[in-house]
Amino acid sequence: MTSAQHAVQISAATHRVTVASYDPVVTDWARRYFGSWWNAATEHAPYAGPLVEADVCPVEADELTQDVLAYRHESTMYAGTPMIYRRTPADVLLAAQPDDQLAYRYEPGGPLRITGHDALPVALAAARLARERIRGQLLADGWSILHASAVTDPDGRTVLTLGPKGAGKTTVALLLAARAGRQLLANDRVFVRAAGGRVRVLPWPSAAALGFGLLDSLGLYDPVADRVKDGQELHPTQDQRVTDALRSESRAPIRNAKGKELKPQFHPHQLADWLGLTLSTQGEAARLLFPTITADALPTVRDDDQQLGPADFFTQGTEDRYPDVFELLPPAGGEQYTGQAAAALALLPRHALALSHDSDANTALLTKVTASS
Repeated sequence: MTSAQHAVQISAATHRVTVASYDPVVTDWARRYFGSWWNAATEHAPYAGPLVEADVCPVEADELTQDVLAYRHESTMYAGTPMIYRRTPADVLLAAQPDDQLAYRYEPGGPLRITGHDALPVALAAARLARERIRGQLLADGWSILHASAVTDPDGRTVLTLGPKGAGKTTVALLLAARAGRQLLANDRVFVRAAGGRVRVLPWPSAAALGFGLLDSLGLYDPVADRVKDGQELHPTQDQRVTDALRSESRAPIRNAKGKELKPQFHPHQLADWLGLTLSTQGEAARLLFPTITADALPTVRDDDQQLGPADFFTQGTEDRYPDVFELLPPAGGEQYTGQAAAALALLPRHALALSHDSDANTALLTKVTASS
């Protein structure tokens, strides 16, 4: 730990949050994590706007954890790890993730403080909570979160791809970005805001999970495996079995006990640095795609008129990874705006697509369908 505090301001649209730490690992992580899709700039005290303070301080982390455990508390899963939390009579939220040796203290109106035993978990937690603070500001300002991938053309016209898990959202985005000259704006979720008959789109910065099969079909598996064998690292949340497979050049899908495929996890900046993709920071919705991938399908436009529905939006009731433990979101969680965004998006051209495992044929169809977007 150094004697001087470091700080980086993260901003999206007109909203911002500052991440401050005495450990440069924390602020460097935030700068790299958000700089590809949002804005990240060095900040100096006094800090403006909401503040996330994050430091390596084992004694403080252990004391806060014991303070949670000593009283009646609640529990949940947060970012895939158990979290315990309670609110004090003075309205201070105390929380801990013992498995990660992390603890949190948040008094509404003040800084959100994170402490832990090691710099990397602290940095990960700081990035998540900084994103949550901006998420709350965006939702309060009329933005909604759509479960979609997104690519833009040079003029910002955005193709949104929707559907349930496994439908092909990421596949469509990567094919258009890697082979059809589009810019990748998001691979899983985006912020959308309807105004004046148009729908603005902002990225949701996050690690991107890309399966072995998709990487191989794009000719990217070998370059990624070579980097891993050379000692370069993907996102630390990646399962060790995936890393081992890349080192041994195994392309066989790896699944956990529940049958979910475990995939390489890329930092946002690695999508550009490792995969050669051009990233986009904003756009305007122009077209909706609803794909279904079947191995032996003939890539074509389907006749059925698939439409946007409530399940395509993330709300407090449907959020599966980041419950609002710290009450950073507006009371309604932004749900009042999903209807406005849905109504505006419903007026855009939309196509239901049958796609196969043939990347060339898929790319040809996608290029044709999105030519005017």
